[in-house]
Amino acid sequence: MTLADLEIGGEATVQSVSGPRRVTCRLMEMGLLKGVRVKVVRVAPLGDPIEIRLRGYALSLRREDARGVELEA
Repeated sequence: MTLADLEIGGEATVQSVSGPRRVTCRLMEMGLLKGVRVKVVRVAPLGDPIEIRLRGYALSLRREDARGVELEA
């Protein structure tokens, strides 16, 4: 399952981050690392971006970037 598949209110643990190197490095700098718990807070009306909560702060991601974040329940 990816972060893009997680429903509003759903929580999971990051398993891996993949995609273009520039994007993955930036996501990892923002705290999306293996073992971190994430929760989907809300989704924009047209489905993009997705707001998640991790490590005590909110982060908005494009759905395309969220597809590169593999999760485990």
